[in-house]
Amino acid sequence: MWLAKGTPCAHDGVMNLIKIALTTLFTFIPFGSLACETALVLTIDVSNSIDVGEYRLQTDGLADALRDPEIVETMVRSEAAITVVQWSGRDRQEVSIPWIRIRTALDADILARQARLMERAFVLSDTAPAEAIYFSLDLFDQVPDCERKVIDVSGDGTPNSGSDVRTARNAAERAGVTINGIAIESMGLAISNFYRGAVITRNGFVITARTHREYPAAIRAKILRELSKIVG
Repeated sequence: MWLAKGTPCAHDGVMNLIKIALTTLFTFIPFGSLACETALVLTIDVSNSIDVGEYRLQTDGLADALRDPEIVETMVRSEAAITVVQWSGRDRQEVSIPWIRIRTALDADILARQARLMERAFVLSDTAPAEAIYFSLDLFDQVPDCERKVIDVSGDGTPNSGSDVRTARNAAERAGVTINGIAIESMGLAISNFYRGAVITRNGFVITARTHREYPAAIRAKILRELSKIVG
């Protein structure tokens, strides 16, 4: 419709303005960019109860899980942010792999390589999971844009050092952070029951691994479940 010869109507003018605005908007938004759905802190127990072979089972199991095609696809799709922490006693926590955003399969491969080559941070140290939780909570300040924040705690023992674990767990709940766990058992369910009662948050879950040899399968199942937003 024309108001006069050679003069476009007001509707056409508005549409032109909208096109200009959209063009400007998409100029500044990278094509295919995704919001970070999940920030995941993977913590590994390296206390005195973990021997050299058991440590290697954990790191190799983690590396293999991070190469799993289904996990890689899920990490890339959600642009997950991953960091790895080793922990043991009261003052023994270390970021072994800083935050990495998994935007491509290459990012996942880099993370898996780093996990496999990761040197043990501590030896001959106590077990203080509360301090591992507090340490991990502080790391989320570096990824404020991630929608969900999850701490993944694995271990084969109960505390013999550090602060009250339930108090740390409650601090995580107040901060909106989920804690899940892998309980590595030699017999019975003592560690699993401790994790359920004191470590994980109300929306978290525990996976039991019978000895460290089951850890690789457990960590794969747990990471996939965490990144798939399955809770409880």
